[in-house]
Amino acid sequence: MRRKVLNYNVIFQKEVEGGYSVWVPLLPGCASQGETFEEALANIKEAIALYLRDEKKEETPDINSQFMVPVSVSL
Repeated sequence: MRRKVLNYNVIFQKEVEGGYSVWVPLLPGCASQGETFEEALANIKEAIALYLRDEKKEETPDINSQFMVPVSVSL
């Protein structure tokens, strides 16, 4: 059986009180957290799988519609 592999950009944020928050911009509401980077990574992978399993749309969002651009701001 062939499996489809989907790739998503995720954003990790180190929290002041410890641990990491992580979310997927392309999948609204898909977020998780973990005490370590590895735990947060495992948790967001599970969250993405659950999100896509519950998604009612026939098409999954396309990562090619998203891109990142570094932005510099002078203060």
